[in-house]
Amino acid sequence: MESFWGTLKCEKYYLPIYQTFVQLKGDIEDNIHFYNYERLQAKLNDLSPMEFRTKAA
Repeated sequence: MESFWGTLKCEKYYLPIYQTFVQLKGDIEDNIHFYNYERLQAKLNDLSPMEFRTKAA
């Protein structure tokens, strides 16, 4: 979890310059969606975390 928050802060909070809080919030929500639904992991047999959880259930 610490790695996730560290990456999120580096990529979505410190690097870009946002004009509004709404832009920052949207970018963070997009990143969380990517992290859970689109990011493939080798240790999960090249599935996203949500695909892996769905198949395990």
